[in-house]
Amino acid sequence: MPHVVVIGAGIVGAATAIELLRDGHRVTILEPGEPGGEQAASYGNGTLLNPSSVIPMSSPGIWRRVPGWLADPLGPLAIRWRYLPRMLPWLVRFLRAGATEARLAATARALRPLLLDAPDLHRRLAAEAGVGELITRQGVLFVFPSRADFEAEELAWRLRRQNGVQWLELSADELRQREPTLSRRYTFAVLVEENGQCRDPGAYVAALVRHAVALGAELRRDRAVGFRIEGPRLRAVRTATGEIAADRAVIAAGAWSRRLAREAGDHVPLETERGYHAVIADSGIAPRYPIMPSDGKMACVMTPQGLRLAGQVELAGLDAAPNWQRAAVMRDFARQVFPDVPADLPEDKVKVWMGHRPSTPDGLPCIGPASGCPDVVYAFGHGHVGLTAGAATARLVADMISGKHSSIGAAPYSASRF
Repeated sequence: MPHVVVIGAGIVGAATAIELLRDGHRVTILEPGEPGGEQAASYGNGTLLNPSSVIPMSSPGIWRRVPGWLADPLGPLAIRWRYLPRMLPWLVRFLRAGATEARLAATARALRPLLLDAPDLHRRLAAEAGVGELITRQGVLFVFPSRADFEAEELAWRLRRQNGVQWLELSADELRQREPTLSRRYTFAVLVEENGQCRDPGAYVAALVRHAVALGAELRRDRAVGFRIEGPRLRAVRTATGEIAADRAVIAAGAWSRRLAREAGDHVPLETERGYHAVIADSGIAPRYPIMPSDGKMACVMTPQGLRLAGQVELAGLDAAPNWQRAAVMRDFARQVFPDVPADLPEDKVKVWMGHRPSTPDGLPCIGPASGCPDVVYAFGHGHVGLTAGAATARLVADMISGKHSSIGAAPYSASRF
């Protein structure tokens, strides 16, 4: 029975372990932290399962915004000056990746297969793990101050439509009927009904890892530091405390995957997009839908812990201290979206968090064999769509390792593109 070491117990690693076990492999999950714990990107994201999220961050003309990113440390996307020299090569690749509509369209086409049917795929996994109630599919409301604001994003919505995304357009009155908690300054919305939500991503990932262990996986609390490769074959995964003999390995370590990929022969330009959230307990409201306000660039969602506002992008590396003012900006913006949120929130009613999205400059993940050893398979770099794409990525990786045909073509995700 082939032994596969899955490095990382985030959403991608946890789901991959389950799919590999389903195919009859022996699986060890290698993870230094608590699966689903607060240190993990899976814990604190916007909770959304959006097959419509086919548009990467980079887009034509975005280079004009770079001075603003440097000047405004509290903007939706910010770059810390001190980190700029180190990330400049990534930033140049990022700007080129979205320089033309054709490049943007190619990325959207490549992302769609990884996102398609995500709520249903995750619902099945969650049900197997005994937490089916965490996955819902009521759609997501994208709200705008005016129809003109929606039309200003014409390219993004046109590309979504070209990739099969459909939506309902809602007038101000229709929006009030569907979401009465929303501020009246929003007068237009689109409801994407295929989108869904994982109400508690941390609890979901923890449940998937428990399920994998119940199916026979071993969970080993250790940190991968490299590989022992002899000729073309993998012999072991090297850890901080020793070696684990292995026939295959999957790198699903999120923002910490770059160094491991280098050990396997590939220089992947992986950066961390630091994201923040603020959770308001006892907010006094309970929105019926997850909401994406166009003027806030964040997810506003209900979770068991309270109203979560999650988003923002900060390019500052893995080691810089959090800038908690960024979370405070989202907390304060809550009242602009939902007027009934109390104006003076006690500190003990607001919890803030920061995590690391693993992001490539072109917005596509790395999925596929390493150039230095085909026994090592990549499954990282999903950026903003890691939760959504986790289930499909897991099946694709398991198919690769098991020698099965996959319905998803893996060529766009190869690390050789860099």
